[in-house]
Amino acid sequence: MNPHLSQLHPYPFEKLAQLKQGIIPPADKAHIALSIGEPKHATPEVITSALLENMAALGSYPTTKGLAELRVAISDWIIRRFQVQADPETQVLPVNGTREALFAFAQCVVDGQQNALVLMPNPFYQIYEGAALLAGAEPYYLPTLEDNQYLPDFDSVSEQTWQACQLLYICSPGNPTGMVIDQATHEKLINLAIKYDFVIASDECYSEIYADEHNPPQGLLQSADAMGHSSYKNCVIFHSLSKRSNAPGLRSGFVAGDADILSKFFKYRTYHGCAMPVPTQYASIAGWQDELHVLENRQFYRDKFKAVTEILSAVCHVKQPPASFYLWLKTEVDDTDFAQQLFAQQNVTVLPGSYLSRDVNGVNPGKNHVRMALVAPVPECVEAAHRIKNFINSLK
Repeated sequence: MNPHLSQLHPYPFEKLAQLKQGIIPPADKAHIALSIGEPKHATPEVITSALLENMAALGSYPTTKGLAELRVAISDWIIRRFQVQADPETQVLPVNGTREALFAFAQCVVDGQQNALVLMPNPFYQIYEGAALLAGAEPYYLPTLEDNQYLPDFDSVSEQTWQACQLLYICSPGNPTGMVIDQATHEKLINLAIKYDFVIASDECYSEIYADEHNPPQGLLQSADAMGHSSYKNCVIFHSLSKRSNAPGLRSGFVAGDADILSKFFKYRTYHGCAMPVPTQYASIAGWQDELHVLENRQFYRDKFKAVTEILSAVCHVKQPPASFYLWLKTEVDDTDFAQQLFAQQNVTVLPGSYLSRDVNGVNPGKNHVRMALVAPVPECVEAAHRIKNFINSLK
């Protein structure tokens, strides 16, 4: 067996299930789950229709590189969204969602025999950590603390650490914080990546859910192009239809960026056996070509954030983050106690922040925070907010 398997931590939702085990919540309150970031809005008809209309294509093996039409649709979307070019032949590759690609990417680019470090934000999407460990690397955690606007303090990283770094995962908009990395920080990281020869994997799967319609989150390739790095050296972005288009079950996304890195990742993937089914590709083309459903989707989330923050602001400090569909709520009591008691008293499930984090120098940056995913319909989110308000009042 792979010896690194023993290093993997239990997934946060395994811990959450144990935390709730044996508790019987009030029977007169329907359960409301705010713990899992799974979109609950309807998948748009433009995607489902394209999927059904192309089911006959199940009779053909898909290619790893995907249909040319899909890569062109993705390239065109990148141009519209970020105002930068991405060659559909060399700089775009379809993947089966960002989770699969973020994990596989580390297996491809990390040389585990070189005492490699893989840097990542903390709290983090646990796939980053698992990918690093199974690639034979050591995860290096960058705390995202309130004092630094819940973003990693890249200036505190030593030169020795940058020298050992082979891969840097960044997540912007952030999970769980919803904070966005700006162009100046992107430029700093790109310069470091070139100087110390590491790869930046930018997880941008929440980039299409944001508060200000006139201020969409900056993309890594967008920043690279602004610097004159149109080759996107050492830069790769990861995008998905899961959050943007409410299609988590479609398992469809893409990677784009440095052509040399993508050529090696393509070679890896030909052996990995992860080609996207052809009907899924046609559905994805329809998804990337349509923006009307995305505009509507963003407004749904704005409505929920507005309603929920207005209710909770009476009992705690809360505001809508720049992007994503999470509230990263600071708690006055231990985050695991908060989550456990909230479930016991109000039948609402949230995720303790410490389950998304690792201790660094004796500090767990997720401690005394809970993640709330506002994925349910507006009335359900409003009901959850009222219950949480009542619960917080009971703690005073």
